Amino acid sequence: MTGPVTITAEDMAGPDRLLRVIDTLAEAFVDLSAGRTSSPPRTIIQHGLRRELLAGTAIWEQRGVGSVKITTLTPDNPQRGLPLIHGVVVLTDLATGRIIAMLDGAELTAVRTGAVAGLATRLCAPPDAGELAVIGAGVQARAMVRAVSAVRPVSSIRVHSRTRAGAEEFARWIGDTLDRPIRVAVCRTVQDAVTDAAVICTTTSTAGRTPLVNADWVTPGAHVNVIGGTHEDALELDPRLLASASVVVEQRAAALAEAGEVRAALADGLITSDQLRELGELAAAAPAAGDRTSVFRCVGMAIEDTAAAAALHAAACRKEAI
Repeated sequence: MTGPVTITAEDMAGPDRLLRVIDTLAEAFVDLSAGRTSSPPRTIIQHGLRRELLAGTAIWEQRGVGSVKITTLTPDNPQRGLPLIHGVVVLTDLATGRIIAMLDGAELTAVRTGAVAGLATRLCAPPDAGELAVIGAGVQARAMVRAVSAVRPVSSIRVHSRTRAGAEEFARWIGDTLDRPIRVAVCRTVQDAVTDAAVICTTTSTAGRTPLVNADWVTPGAHVNVIGGTHEDALELDPRLLASASVVVEQRAAALAEAGEVRAALADGLITSDQLRELGELAAAAPAAGDRTSVFRCVGMAIEDTAAAAALHAAACRKEAI
């Protein structure tokens, strides 16, 4: 290849590529927790009403790659019929400095966020977890369905969204997309959706401090992926649940700075920072999923974009070589 590979949303689709991204992220998180690589904080410029311009960069020395991602977050875009996130990712070869790939930033964000939650689910959720609850019905909700279904035998999905129409459209998408028989139910309330679910994913754009999921609604032994929220103090999940759960984060420092539920639980004395478990530590130990309730609080890190882009670039190169 003489020039950068252009990797579109279509090039990122499919369970095989998703599983490859999950496996690659596991390697990156092991290196991150071991101190063999780092993930600098993103630059965030806020403007207007909750609109953001974000830039993130990280290098992964062990794979010889680096990436730069520029994205925009515009919360009122869905009302215009436009995506919440737009962006681009540039992947570079550290040895030569060449730009080796250009990727759709919004789609890569969805893929890697889903893959990170998929990794957490694979490490924490019951192996036979078949009942999935999803709160939210946007791009990230779809990423959660793909990722959790790739690592667990999901047979039933309950969904709830701010609008009934959005939830019903999401339910139809699930039925048309997954390659297995799936029971899909649109639930009137968040409580109806999450009660008795083995895996729960929250994927909203809430900015509020009132949790959407009450601690008492979560079945003991369930796994919860908390993905949404638009700033560092927003809450999707009741912080009280963290007191009795195994709390998993991408990196302690990032969670302390940006994870609303973690920050609230620490402020209320429900947990201490040394109780936070990093994904890389779990991936290195490869523990068998236990029967304790677990919560994964995702904030998103630049190293995830680098690792996901590297995995997708490798897949694209193999495809071109065939």
